[in-house]
Amino acid sequence: MAYQPSPSIAGPSLPPLSRPQLAEARRVRAVELFEDGVSNAEIARAVGVCAESVRRWRRMWEQGGASALRRRAATGRPPKLDDTQVETVRAALEQGAQAHGFEADLWTLERVGAVVTRATGVVLSRASV
Repeated sequence: MAYQPSPSIAGPSLPPLSRPQLAEARRVRAVELFEDGVSNAEIARAVGVCAESVRRWRRMWEQGGASALRRRAATGRPPKLDDTQVETVRAALEQGAQAHGFEADLWTLERVGAVVTRATGVVLSRASV
């Protein structure tokens, strides 16, 4: 009997998942299917990834169990703006450039950086903007 995939990993009543959450949900679903003996090709179709990803996940699962496929904390430098600050900046930018004293309603990296600094007190490099 072939595996019958469900229409959605998240389900119709749940809020949309972020990309990292969706990726982890796919891997978690793959683990369930590994345990049920479903083939790699069927798992790939069911969760919407290529077969090579499923083969890699299966190797990781065989070596480290389900925890090997869980999402890990982000590495590297922590973000300079927290979620609240990002929302503050987003709201400010949605007002348009002229609302912040610029002549034309055009956003440039420099202007966005200036608004970020005014709204949050955080100075970002041009590359970070």
